[in-house]
Amino acid sequence: MGLFDKLKQGLTKTRNAVSEQVNNVFSVFVKVDEELFESLEEALIMADLGVETSVAIIDELRERVKKKHITDGTLVKEELYSVIADTLCEINSAMKLDTSPSVILVIGVNGVGKTTSIGKMASYYMSQGKKVMLAAADTFRAAAIDQLDVWATRCGCDIIKHNEGSDPAAVVFDACKAAKARGVDVLICDTAGRLHNKKNLMAELEKINRVISRELPDSSRENLLVLDAVTGQNAVSQAKLFSEVSDLTGIILTKLDGTAKGGIVVSIVKEQGLPVKFIGVGEGIEDLQVFDPQSFAKALFETE
Repeated sequence: MGLFDKLKQGLTKTRNAVSEQVNNVFSVFVKVDEELFESLEEALIMADLGVETSVAIIDELRERVKKKHITDGTLVKEELYSVIADTLCEINSAMKLDTSPSVILVIGVNGVGKTTSIGKMASYYMSQGKKVMLAAADTFRAAAIDQLDVWATRCGCDIIKHNEGSDPAAVVFDACKAAKARGVDVLICDTAGRLHNKKNLMAELEKINRVISRELPDSSRENLLVLDAVTGQNAVSQAKLFSEVSDLTGIILTKLDGTAKGGIVVSIVKEQGLPVKFIGVGEGIEDLQVFDPQSFAKALFETE
């Protein structure tokens, strides 16, 4: 099965949810009028695209339909899909890892699949011939270090770790030193994500960022937030909260295969102005995919 087929399969629940809502509207309305647009807006909200995003998409759709003098419902549906695809492409989602080493700092609350995502990212970059190192800087969560160690062994990459309860910034410091000494291409740093205490989280992230900036001042940086797609609009709220305490460069959205709420991808891009960098569409090590907006939009609507 190719990457697109896996993506399409992983988005089955979301595609069915979005298509069902939209198709229900077009099965009722024959005339292209304001009532149709209002019903489509409600359908997108029900499909978990969020209120703000749904309103913006339908406003754009309304303008395009008027400008192109579209009177056929089928063409309106095609234009709707085009608007959503264009929305996803508004922000460049490519990872910027131009230096050796480059640093990926990964944050996220417990249970979203953060450690698993790091392991799968490591595997992905190693498959591209890059030398990868992991830094186990989530030192406060029970078994977090052990879990990351298992992934390092599985992927065959180096890991820098201290004892549980150690200073996370000290782990990152040692990892930066080791990455330079060992000729690492990509250093991926796990961190704690205690969102219930934003002050402590912010202080910890600031300290880690200072260490990286001092030790690897010329390195490319990505600060990625891991979100669980199953939580729907709550994931969008998490993105907003974490944006307040960290300079995020992108999102990793996990568990898309297990939910019908994948429409939040559009919300995150539109409302938070954050690119989605990776998406999880299955449990396999290869099922964390680099996010391709065009492929995602196509898989979201293609039924055959």
